Amino acid sequence: QVQLVESGGGLVQPGGSLRLSCAVSGPTLDYYAIAWFRQAPGKEREGVSCISSRDGSTDYSDSVKGRFAISRDNAKNTVYLQMNSLKPEDTAVYYCAAQLGGTATILEGWYFYWGQGTQVTVSS
Repeated sequence: QVQLVESGGGLVQPGGSLRLSCAVSGPTLDYYAIAWFRQAPGKEREGVSCISSRDGSTDYSDSVKGRFAISRDNAKNTVYLQMNSLKPEDTAVYYCAAQLGGTATILEGWYFYWGQGTQVTVSS
């Protein structure tokens, strides 16, 4: 059974940075594609970033490209989302998701395993 636990959320001022972590327990992380999603109040959940297991290739939504960076440390079974130049519109609950296989995508339906989420609030 794969379990995902997000951490690192909090309150930050506009222009600030946060690093989210997604700790994965169960089978080794090596074979899982991982993605980050977010859901703001009153809005649908949207894909933010993903990283493949096969070659570590990454993808980002247009809204975060150039500001966010996803990375993985398979030895620690952890995936990170470094978020820089944060804006109030980045405020949301952030979720990580995992799927067995090499290919990664920021399409929600691809992923079977989900964490409980961590709140990120960007406000002055």
